[in-house]
Amino acid sequence: MKRLNLLFSAVLVLMFMVGCSAEKETPASKFITVEDGQFMRNGEPYYFVGTNFWYGAILGSEGEGGNRDRLIKELDFMKANGIDNLRILVGGEGENGLLGKIEPNLQPEPGVYNDDVLAGLDYLMMELGKRDMTAVLYFNNAWEWSGGYTQYVAWANNTPVLVPRVDGWFSYNTFAGEFVRNERAKEIFYDHLRYIITRTNRYTGVKYIDDPAIFSWQISNEPRAFSSKDQDNKEAFAAWLAESARIIRELDPNHMISTGSEGFYGCEWDMDLCERIHAVEEISYINCHVWPYNWKWLRGDHMEEDLEQSCANTKEYIDMHIELAEKINKPLVVEEFGMPRDNMDFRKQSGVTCRDKYFTFVFGLIEDAYKVGGKFAGCNFWSWGGYAVTHVEDHEYWAKGDDYTGDPAQEQQGLNSIFVEDDSTLEIIRSTNRAIGNLE
Repeated sequence: MKRLNLLFSAVLVLMFMVGCSAEKETPASKFITVEDGQFMRNGEPYYFVGTNFWYGAILGSEGEGGNRDRLIKELDFMKANGIDNLRILVGGEGENGLLGKIEPNLQPEPGVYNDDVLAGLDYLMMELGKRDMTAVLYFNNAWEWSGGYTQYVAWANNTPVLVPRVDGWFSYNTFAGEFVRNERAKEIFYDHLRYIITRTNRYTGVKYIDDPAIFSWQISNEPRAFSSKDQDNKEAFAAWLAESARIIRELDPNHMISTGSEGFYGCEWDMDLCERIHAVEEISYINCHVWPYNWKWLRGDHMEEDLEQSCANTKEYIDMHIELAEKINKPLVVEEFGMPRDNMDFRKQSGVTCRDKYFTFVFGLIEDAYKVGGKFAGCNFWSWGGYAVTHVEDHEYWAKGDDYTGDPAQEQQGLNSIFVEDDSTLEIIRSTNRAIGNLE
């Protein structure tokens, strides 16, 4: 009888352990997936209007730059407006104090991490999960404002990093273009992928690979070959994205993977290259970005006059990528688009008439897609400024100690940010999220 009791007790313990283990596993239904070319969430097609919130992990820190009270307010406000998909940087490489560069950095040296920012990322992911919000987490950047390409090259070659506003854009582009060919630079980056993806959240105890608050892992912000004529660089660029996607999938079977590409524009005006990088089996959906002002479709001193043509160009550009989405049967996300405040006035009290008209136009395209189950499934406007206090009357560019806005350090603060005071823009966002079933 004693043996039977012991056996029975052992069975109960085993059942309890198995039960606990099952509770920790995340059901596959909790992850957003792609089925037959469409995002699915909780068994239903998913369309969204989200935003870019690159500084989220820094804000979640208890160290330099952190402000958890503000983070909670921002997340609550966004959720109340139906903004539940946030695109967030998981990076920041190299030294502080460089012109036009954000700080603090997540990775000041290869393989050395700022634990305050890591804690901020963990805290952010915990808070997103509480609100049933999701994040696109991107690892790298073709541009200087977070380190990215050129910092990895500088580390690999043991040389100083280049700064565009100091060294010039031609030199920067040449230097950045080396990244996709530099084996040591890529290995340092792959180590970064592995380090983040294999993390366990210190606050929740959930492995990142099991966290449904991650919408997708994204390889880079606006990755480029940085060479329109050098086919070898294009080949190296495509190979690097494919290898990155393979490594991510090897580590994480659950989450979607995306490129972060601008699309045709970021693929050196080569739609075949755009198709090639998005047709990779591990890549879950297509990205493109649209920038009327940056791409010279719209002049800062003639915004109203140029707006109609900018909208026409935008539709043509998005349609190119919808055509690709239909061809390879994957959803499309326009994950960056923006419009400056009227007359290039960066103050919060300045008008946003052109922005509101432009956002209404873009959101109309996603509403149309939602009605017919189209491939244009999501967009993330650039960018969230929220409750930030700006100081543009004193200095237009970010300075240490300033609040973070949606505009990175190399851009005028208030250029493309949407603040909580922008009532008319927020009403357009709310209305669209209601129309696509993302807000009651």
